[in-house]
Amino acid sequence: MMPKWARAYVRYVEALNYRVGRFAMYLLFAMMGVLLWSSVTKMINVPALWTLEMAQFILVAYYLLGAPYTFQLDTNVRMDLLYARQSPRKKAIWDAITVFVLIFYLSVMLYGALGSTVYSFETSERAPTAWRPYMWPIKTIICASFVLMILQAIAHLIRDVAVWRGKVL
Repeated sequence: MMPKWARAYVRYVEALNYRVGRFAMYLLFAMMGVLLWSSVTKMINVPALWTLEMAQFILVAYYLLGAPYTFQLDTNVRMDLLYARQSPRKKAIWDAITVFVLIFYLSVMLYGALGSTVYSFETSERAPTAWRPYMWPIKTIICASFVLMILQAIAHLIRDVAVWRGKVL
């Protein structure tokens, strides 16, 4: 049996990422609505300036906020050529090793995203387009998604260690 703190951490992080991921799924409908509005306004020759960028922002949020949920469900893309033939214990060992690379990569990305987000807040950064939306909302979402992904990677690591040690989580 794994320690209580490890089980509580995994349960909390996975519950949080489950809810955020389910919310992110519905962002696809929001993006469809924005693109439908864009099509309608173009048909009546009054195109909206904000629709393309808003659709891009929603797509970024959909993709990045859904990533931890995808990782949690183990539906992410992986190279299964050799991995699929391994025992569950060996898979857990490989996953535990590779998750450190993932955490390092995500930490570097988060570091850069935080710097960019702070800059956005300090300078009231806007996109260089006709609509000129503020950039801090989407950059904040990007930072939050990196944090959620790191938390999910740590939960994944805890699960892998449990499998590796033959323990139940």
